[in-house]
Amino acid sequence: MIYRYSSRRQRLDVHFLNKKLEGAKSYDRIAGYFSSSILEVAGEAIEKVEGPVRIVCNSEMEKKDALTISAALNSLRREWCSKKPEEIYKESGRLIKLYELIKAGKLLIKVLPNDLFGLIHGKAGVITLKDGKKTAFIGSVNESYSGWKLNYEILWEDDSEEAVNWVQEEFDYFWNHSYAFNLPDFVIDDLKRIANRKIITTIDEWRKKPEPAATVIETPVYREELGLWEHQKYFVKLAFEDHKKPYGARYVLADMVGLGKTIQLALAAELMALYGDKPVLVIVPKTLMWQWQDELKSLLDLPTAVWTGKEWVDENGISYPANDDFAITKCPRRIGIISQGLITRNSPQVQYLLNLEYECVIVDEAHRARRKNLGLGREDEKPEPNNLLKFLLDISKRTKSMLLATATPVQLYPIEAWDLLNVLAQANDSVLGSKYSYWRRYPGRAIRLITGQEKLEGSLYEKWEWLRDPFPPAEEDEKIFGRIREELGLKEDEFVVKPEALDMLDEPVKKRLNFIFEDNFIVKYNPFIRHIVRRTREFLENTINPETGEPYLKGVKVKLFGESDEEAIVLPPYLQQAYEYATEFCDLLAKRLYQRGGGGFLKTLLLRRVGSTIIAGKLTAEKMLANRTEYLEDLAAEEDDDVDIPVQEDAMRILTSEERECLEKFLKTLELNKENDPKFNLVLKLLIDEGWLERGCIIFSQYFDSVYWVAENLSKRLAFEKIGVYAGGDKSGVFLNGIFDRKSKEEIKRMVKNREVRLLIGTDAASEGLNLQTLGSLINLDLPWNPTRLEQRKGRIQRIGQIYDEVYIYNMRYKGSVEDRVHQLLSERFANIYGMFGQLPDVLEDVWVNVALNNLEEAKRKINEIPQKHPFELRYDRIEKVDWESCSEVLNNLERKKHLVKGWR
Repeated sequence: MIYRYSSRRQRLDVHFLNKKLEGAKSYDRIAGYFSSSILEVAGEAIEKVEGPVRIVCNSEMEKKDALTISAALNSLRREWCSKKPEEIYKESGRLIKLYELIKAGKLLIKVLPNDLFGLIHGKAGVITLKDGKKTAFIGSVNESYSGWKLNYEILWEDDSEEAVNWVQEEFDYFWNHSYAFNLPDFVIDDLKRIANRKIITTIDEWRKKPEPAATVIETPVYREELGLWEHQKYFVKLAFEDHKKPYGARYVLADMVGLGKTIQLALAAELMALYGDKPVLVIVPKTLMWQWQDELKSLLDLPTAVWTGKEWVDENGISYPANDDFAITKCPRRIGIISQGLITRNSPQVQYLLNLEYECVIVDEAHRARRKNLGLGREDEKPEPNNLLKFLLDISKRTKSMLLATATPVQLYPIEAWDLLNVLAQANDSVLGSKYSYWRRYPGRAIRLITGQEKLEGSLYEKWEWLRDPFPPAEEDEKIFGRIREELGLKEDEFVVKPEALDMLDEPVKKRLNFIFEDNFIVKYNPFIRHIVRRTREFLENTINPETGEPYLKGVKVKLFGESDEEAIVLPPYLQQAYEYATEFCDLLAKRLYQRGGGGFLKTLLLRRVGSTIIAGKLTAEKMLANRTEYLEDLAAEEDDDVDIPVQEDAMRILTSEERECLEKFLKTLELNKENDPKFNLVLKLLIDEGWLERGCIIFSQYFDSVYWVAENLSKRLAFEKIGVYAGGDKSGVFLNGIFDRKSKEEIKRMVKNREVRLLIGTDAASEGLNLQTLGSLINLDLPWNPTRLEQRKGRIQRIGQIYDEVYIYNMRYKGSVEDRVHQLLSERFANIYGMFGQLPDVLEDVWVNVALNNLEEAKRKINEIPQKHPFELRYDRIEKVDWESCSEVLNNLERKKHLVKGWR
């Protein structure tokens, strides 16, 4: 029989829903969308339903977001968080009830992509009543408070067998559909967290019980992205717990590229800044300054300021002009970011930084701090530090905590890792002990012991020297180190034990010590293991998290193209001729600048650029001929080269007649030939014929000239395709049908994330802090001479949340080019080098330069200096469960920011 209901005539919740659900055996519902507010309407009735309540509802997720289960669940997580449930649901009772119903299996919810069926337009249900009879209904009512109680809605009930079967068949179709997904565990657990949510109102209150989760759980990295990995949370907790101790945190973070070092360092910096009142200084390569600021703002909502060399600029782009020589010490934010280039060039400004005391100093790409006398003598000889290493040794004495980040703490020589630890050890006995410690006095022997080249032999007293200074913390082994500390009255912040203390220990303890020494003490308890934290992608992908039964990191395979000799791009005759002129010009310039010193940036510039695209080489040559010296600073920034710009400008102004003639021949050769760029043709083939555009693709070039030209020309070929351009400064935007529309980098990120843009072309500004899980392929238009950048680029798509199990990467290079010749030199060693370091060491940039300048013997010597096997394993595989997701106490965001926007002075 058919019954008709209208909210104009009667209350639908009272006269239909609650009445029918009272004591019902089950309830199957096709809902437009589901809201927890339904529990205000029928909460008690739902609880009293004998069997399960099953609801299938609409999601804003699109079908292409559901290529894999993990991609679908990630999409649903983002959708849930985007609604800001922590702001909407102020009444906690409803959420607790909803959480309990779901966890108990009483309420089952599945969601479908909106663009698959658009369930928002179809609502129906089947109720099995308490007497076993069934009734079906259809109507306009959503499963929400407003739907059942507030809106004007109509509903038709039909309890005939035909109607019930018809609606049940519809429900079963959607419920069992391959694109129907259960609510993610994150959403369910977040219900409970929000239900119990409390606000910590002041920084002082938080400092009494400084829980890291309270500062991060509602920041964008959790609410707009996918949260933090377990290994990231573990390091942040490790560093912050040490910072709270009297001696502070001192670590080298040596995770492989792509495992999120920046966010770990940034979160540690924020916690330390909130916990104390002193400045936090972040030192990074020049090209990474703005990426750091952008990533900290977009992921952690963290205010920072960047020193440009002339003034501070905060996260909102507001400048603070320098009024005096001490302006660099007047950062307007608690966290300040400066360029390593200021230090390597020994800028007078930087010396003022040594007059301040710091909460924490963070250094990215810390392997650039090196000794000049590497490989020239015994490892125990006194190092001759470069400017960066000298500065870090000095500033280490003025900070409580210090974190150094590098994927390659050992570039060529094991002593490089010791040098980094020695930086951390300044004025801090917890790292390498006192200045009389064997670890500091005999670094060469220490390394030989760790690597197994030498065994620790001799009496217990001699072995004691390697243990007592620095003496391990109690938590490293409570039974032995904890007991000895207790016996000797050694405080938590004391790490040096007197030599004669060994005689004060009882015999059982001495026997235990002997056992530890015999059981490979040096390998298990050395300062390298204690203070160098290194996790590899392989370890995280192959180690099972006992909490989830799944690997700590989902593996994303890489299918690499362009590596074989056959895949190198053959230069057409005109381009071969132009390339030879570029080589001749670089040779001429190198010879002229050899006697003067400096000028190294210019020696290979033209070869680098023409190796990218014809247009990049052409524009560079034109500007050189026109003495356009003002553009050199931008070019140096693209090269990540902190060069002495005045020296380069001077070198350009006095080009010889022979050099100018060579450049003119180079340009004439290019102008006489109007063929398409060979790399552009290959890009088109990959995108269209090989289907890479369908997967979504990012194309990288080191040079904006190449990026813009390729994007513009692709836009003319690919009608109605939006092509994103992502670059530094205000150069980002979108091409459509050959017309460029300038947009902010944040807009580009949003468009890629929302799949409005599936083809993105970027400079290396896109290689840091940009998450491109929606793109399944990558083309390197050129191979950067700084090898780290290749890994940074790859990390944009080989990351958590990637919708494909395998991503495609094509490395382009011209046959016979510098890149090709370097590739041939490295090909035999590449797999071995990558297996040891996880990337190519930065020092191999010298190989590119030497090959470009025809110094082949020097290039081979540099390659041969790379060890055949890793000098020692830097392993720190402990990952413990760190539960931040359930944290219901949240630090007031306004108070958090109020503290972080305080300046240094």
